[in-house]
Amino acid sequence: MIIKPIKTRVFKEREDLVAFIAHYFKKIPEKSIVVVTSKIVALAEGRMALAGDARTKEKLIRAESEYAIRTKYVWLTIKDGMVMASAGIDESNADGKLILLPRDSFKTARMLRAKLQARYGVKRIGVLITDSRTIPLRAGVTGVALGYAGFCGIKDYRGTPDIFGRKFTFSRTNVADSLATAAVAVMGEGNEQQPLAIIEKFPAKFSDTVNRKELHISIQDDMYRPLFSKLPKSD
Repeated sequence: MIIKPIKTRVFKEREDLVAFIAHYFKKIPEKSIVVVTSKIVALAEGRMALAGDARTKEKLIRAESEYAIRTKYVWLTIKDGMVMASAGIDESNADGKLILLPRDSFKTARMLRAKLQARYGVKRIGVLITDSRTIPLRAGVTGVALGYAGFCGIKDYRGTPDIFGRKFTFSRTNVADSLATAAVAVMGEGNEQQPLAIIEKFPAKFSDTVNRKELHISIQDDMYRPLFSKLPKSD
């Protein structure tokens, strides 16, 4: 697998995202995946607010999340079926504003894929929209897939034999988040100014249809449910 980060100029609020991407890609090979950070997707959509006081941010967090609980350091929230800090609202590289998550990253990924297919004359490509997240009891952040199109986000081993013939009962690989983590590692989280990347030579299962719920697990079925049992619902 090869991941190539793309250094760009600063993306402007409500800029044409497709034109911006096209400016930095002379070609997009078949069986490649274009990676786009959620921040520039949100900027293209105008998903911003002025950074005010703590109460202003709290109102936004509650409005943007399904569940929210205040902790010593951050608000822990559930949004779009994912656990994250502060409903994904970000102040870094935001020039004094609060940047929210995109409205619908799966829908945007589908749109981008269709337009890039038409522009570059390719068929089997994917689009992956990434953000960063923390993992309980681990320092630092990793990548996460907010939305994707053109490839299957999970590889299911259940029912297949391992190297000794024992059949897998639970094993599934989260392909989308794994690719997001690898991409974020090379794109950076600071002032690298690399909001785009391209992944090549990864054996993805390319598909015109994506089940956006394939990575989702309900709170009731999640093995970490005891940790979530006392989360208060947002107002």
